[in-house]
Amino acid sequence: MEVGNSVVKLVALALPPRCPGCGEVVDADHRFCGTCWTGLAMIAPPWCAACNLPFDFDRGPHALCGECLATAPVHDGVRAAVAYGPTARTLALRLKYGGRTSHAATAARLMARHMPQGADLLVPVPLHRWRIWGRGFNQAALIAQGLARASGVAAELELLRRVKATPVLRGLGPRGRTKAVAGAFALAPGAKERLKGRSVVLVDDVYTSGATTDACVRVLKRAGAARVTILCWARVIEAEDSWAD
Repeated sequence: MEVGNSVVKLVALALPPRCPGCGEVVDADHRFCGTCWTGLAMIAPPWCAACNLPFDFDRGPHALCGECLATAPVHDGVRAAVAYGPTARTLALRLKYGGRTSHAATAARLMARHMPQGADLLVPVPLHRWRIWGRGFNQAALIAQGLARASGVAAELELLRRVKATPVLRGLGPRGRTKAVAGAFALAPGAKERLKGRSVVLVDDVYTSGATTDACVRVLKRAGAARVTILCWARVIEAEDSWAD
């Protein structure tokens, strides 16, 4: 037992926990340093009753943003742990492109507070097989697994599939994005039976224009899902020209 404790202490000294935002040594895994923590803009009410876009002031529990007033969304809400900013972006990019897969659990811990009541299934936004071959993993699936551990809600990682590779959507207009993701998603065999009447949480890392997630929502609802709420690590609040990736 003493030998085992010694090994643990040596590992902790050699590989101490580090802030997911800047890499500074911190006192425990999945924790941010003080500077990065204050740089995270947590998302909470008041927000749009339909899409959960944050409001600057409380407009009442049934208030809608301008976009939702103009066109009712296909989803049943967009929940995000934080607004997209420098610290949130660093975590997302280190997870997606830097192979820091432990960051998925970090994101999931902060996302768990927004888990919709009555959720039945967690479904990650899928990657095309070419992307998975190149990256080695789907970051949304890793986050969904972390949320499943934190919430007890089952994660169905293969229920939704991306059957068509899609281009980068940044720079495309609304019609271009919709066209790019048309027909990109399909259900796995037997998925309809698992979806009928269920409340689904669609999991992703960053919510930007919503074109990709809306395409997923449509497939899930056509299959019989009663509700589909989007839950992500970060949500872009600023104008499109400020998107970093």
